[in-house]
Amino acid sequence: MCGIAGKFNYAKGEPVDPDLPRRMGAVMRHRGPDGDGVYLSGPVGFVHRRLAIIDLAAGQQPLSNEDGTVWITFNGEIYNYRILREQLLKLGHKFRTGSDTEVIVHAYEEYGEACVEKLRGMFGFAIWDEKKRKLFMARDRVGIKPLYFYDSGSSIVFGSEIKAILQDDSVPRDLDPESVDSFLSHYYLPGATTLLKGLHRLAPGWHLTVENGRVRQSRYWDLSRSFTQPRMSMSFEDAAKDLRHLLEEAMSLHMISDVPVGCLLSGGIDSTVVLGLATQVSSRPLKTFTIGFADSSVVDERPYAKIASQRFGSEHHEITIEATEFMKFLPHYVWHMEDPVCEPPAIALHYVSQLARKHVKVVLSGEGADEAFAGYPNYPNQMVVERLRRILGPATGLAARGLSCVASALKHGSLGRLASQLPHPLEKRFLSRASSHFTYYQSQRDALLSPDFSNRVAEPLRRFSVVQALMDAARGADPVNRMLYVDTLSWLPDDLLIKADKITMANSLELRVPMLDHVLLERAASYPAEFKVSGYSLKRILKAATDDLIPREILHRKKVGFPVPYDRWMRNEMKDFIVDTLSSAKASSRGMFSSGKVKEILEDWQSTGDHAPEIFCLLILEIWQKTFIDGPFVACDQAA
Repeated sequence: MCGIAGKFNYAKGEPVDPDLPRRMGAVMRHRGPDGDGVYLSGPVGFVHRRLAIIDLAAGQQPLSNEDGTVWITFNGEIYNYRILREQLLKLGHKFRTGSDTEVIVHAYEEYGEACVEKLRGMFGFAIWDEKKRKLFMARDRVGIKPLYFYDSGSSIVFGSEIKAILQDDSVPRDLDPESVDSFLSHYYLPGATTLLKGLHRLAPGWHLTVENGRVRQSRYWDLSRSFTQPRMSMSFEDAAKDLRHLLEEAMSLHMISDVPVGCLLSGGIDSTVVLGLATQVSSRPLKTFTIGFADSSVVDERPYAKIASQRFGSEHHEITIEATEFMKFLPHYVWHMEDPVCEPPAIALHYVSQLARKHVKVVLSGEGADEAFAGYPNYPNQMVVERLRRILGPATGLAARGLSCVASALKHGSLGRLASQLPHPLEKRFLSRASSHFTYYQSQRDALLSPDFSNRVAEPLRRFSVVQALMDAARGADPVNRMLYVDTLSWLPDDLLIKADKITMANSLELRVPMLDHVLLERAASYPAEFKVSGYSLKRILKAATDDLIPREILHRKKVGFPVPYDRWMRNEMKDFIVDTLSSAKASSRGMFSSGKVKEILEDWQSTGDHAPEIFCLLILEIWQKTFIDGPFVACDQAA
């Protein structure tokens, strides 16, 4: 796991500033404290920061082929690299190292751009082909590893982190109003855009080529085919056995490492299954890590994590945090995340990652299981709405109005949400796991945005376009699998995996996610909806496939996610900081929001406790602007 960055002046061929790669690498030192390297050749410059995991002695980068005509800077892990290496050796390729990086170089020589289709793992890399004068960049299928780029029309600048790209003074820092609107709608930013105009993410499952003065992007993997193809004829029992085999295969691959591997343990089903499978593969007890909070207002995960630890004999470690630590890391959270994401659990992840890094360099986690096997209660909730719409037919609108009146009289929030969603088809009410068309922001958008900023949002419907396109792509799937497809290509890479990568790498810790092995994902997508959800029974097939690994106390728990008492902390220890930040002259001078509406939301929040997610979202956005828009760019030693 590493950090990469670089630049290619493709139009006029000017030499890259030799100091630029050094600056890019310095701002990403946390991603690779074990070493760095630079490659410069006229219009091309690469930098690499290394966190040594495989081939500790000989895996330095940037790395080339035998004659120095193909160079790579690579971030990630290729889990099937040994198999590919053997195949390439038989084809006549010669290797100088035992690293997975060199395998990619030779795979590119052999297969060209199609080399990415051979790779099983997580990755973001750039290859410079000296003979063809071509830059080739690729990102893994699911978006586990980040890769950003800025194309000026004459040069392209790229990096694992936005901070590295911004070391190039030619890259502007202009706010994109449409992206702000989208962020406020979803509480994260779905799709390829960032908050900075012209600066993009390379989408998961895509690669980018710069050749002959042209920039071309192509998609090499699309999960929608697995969701929309004819369903498997396999029985549920046989499918569960098949899934167990794939889970064990994925885990064996993810355990390949030349350093010890640990496991983040939440006390839920997914991390318990990961620990159980990893224990079967490991020749020694694993180290596990859990976090708790000095606050009794949320569910404590630690007792359940201990049950899992005891079941598999892990060496267990715990940490507890409180409000002061949460608030202390908040500005650093924004600096490391770069993409605006309203994820309070990410701050907890920082502290448990900090703990884990004292013991291991690599940890496993259960990310992706909820999206692969339908683990969120929102899925059956939406199916209830679907069934009601079918039953009510033409009377749906009348029933919705009646429910709305009852909900208002009883002050019943859940009933009110049902009433608001009932008149609308699935594609008009489901935006992703984290959002819908019926959030507070959607109802208050016109009052919250200032007239001037609202006018700057030239395409107000763009905030829905990413998810709408995904909904359309999976139109042939049933409603459950359609929602899973949307979440797997939006909420998962653009929220959860950004958090997972940025916060663990802030602590120089590699996070591996075996549930997101692409072979496993393709098979999961092919299962019919009833294998995943039955009524309010979630992740049916995953539970059936791993029943022997899950303690009963954990199996029968109600799903609670990753509860963090941030709303309580916000109203107490953090209140003055929040009010001062959002009411400051600087915040008002941005002209983005109606100051009167912001004041109204703050007052309502202080008196009732409502709107904590909205307040947190506005807070993150203001800190982000202070960090990435205002004044000189913050240096890594000031924020890390």
